[in-house]
Amino acid sequence: MNKQSITRELFDEVMVPNYAPGKIIPVKGKGSRVWDQDGREFVDLAGGIAVTSLGHAHPGLVGALVEQAGKLWHLSNVLTNEPALKLAKTLCDLTFAERVFFANSGGEANEAAFKLARRYAWEHFGPEKNEIISFRNSFHGRTLFTVSVGGQAKYLEGFEPAPGGIHHADFNDLASVEALISGKTCAIVVEPIQGEGGVMPGDKAFLEGLRALCDRHNALLVFDEVQCGVGRTGHLFAYQMYGVTPDILSSAKSLGGGFPIGAMLTTAKIAASLGVGTHGSTYGGNPLGCAVAQKVIDTVSQAEILKGIKARSERLRKGMMAIGERYQIFSEVRGEGLLLGCVLTEAWQGRAKDFLNAGIDEGVMVLIAGVNVIRLAPSLIIPEPDIDEGLERFERAVKKVCA
Repeated sequence: MNKQSITRELFDEVMVPNYAPGKIIPVKGKGSRVWDQDGREFVDLAGGIAVTSLGHAHPGLVGALVEQAGKLWHLSNVLTNEPALKLAKTLCDLTFAERVFFANSGGEANEAAFKLARRYAWEHFGPEKNEIISFRNSFHGRTLFTVSVGGQAKYLEGFEPAPGGIHHADFNDLASVEALISGKTCAIVVEPIQGEGGVMPGDKAFLEGLRALCDRHNALLVFDEVQCGVGRTGHLFAYQMYGVTPDILSSAKSLGGGFPIGAMLTTAKIAASLGVGTHGSTYGGNPLGCAVAQKVIDTVSQAEILKGIKARSERLRKGMMAIGERYQIFSEVRGEGLLLGCVLTEAWQGRAKDFLNAGIDEGVMVLIAGVNVIRLAPSLIIPEPDIDEGLERFERAVKKVCA
């Protein structure tokens, strides 16, 4: 098959239609710039949905991958491997965690987290303690279990019956959680910052309240940091920014910088409930993924990198707020670090995709979070000139939409 026959139309001929990809096909990336088949250049403010944490083709990540590729690709978990053990030790040293389970994605990390929460309660308190409280507008993955815990009914439609014992409260509303929690609750599951739900940060008092409720009811607090973790907020993990420590934390996306990997972090006491044979993953802990993730963590955890994320956030936030004011399109720009949500004003409700599409036409890639929020999740080390160029291109897109 020659290059000319690889077109957007081919997607409709050979792929399951669960995605609706844009009309361009990127073929090369470097840093925070991407080029399509025709050589058109784009500034990437989307980051592969908060994944390419160090940009495209980062020399350190490429080097780690190539070096490991020449040694060992796969063993299975009948044996272990050096990159997996080294990465697990690093994650434990840098966080509250004492034990790590590796998977391939955020959905799988969350699946493991939710299974662990139920099994821990089953072992310590009995089979009746199995209920999970999550939040409306949350997103935790696409497996049947994780999509059921997620608080967006549209993702569950047509896949029922859903697993039982799952209840949904209102995000940032502690009273709504208090009304649901009981002795049957095994876990409260929350994104410290809701990503797909509109880039909605949790209030510190709300997250502190969840911690207290879990302690009072012998329930586990699970933080889904798949989108907001690994430096995204300017802290290695968001829980460190809030000063609220969970019992279980899930990570993925930025963890691999573009290479598929997920991780579930927890304590030794809780981890003991996943004894031999209770859970597994064929590719989880893959040497290639762990080698790349090690380089990501070693880089992102440096103090100067985390400090730089905050400076880049301020530059990007101010630029988007200025555009919003000039064209009266944003009511606020919210979020933390380099996970920002630009909320459309009432006059522009439902039009987020129009701005995304116009951005592509003007050479800038952004995201949406629902129909009313423009989401930005670029590389954590995006150069300032790329931020400025991206803002200029996005303003041209806005001008076209508003014309």
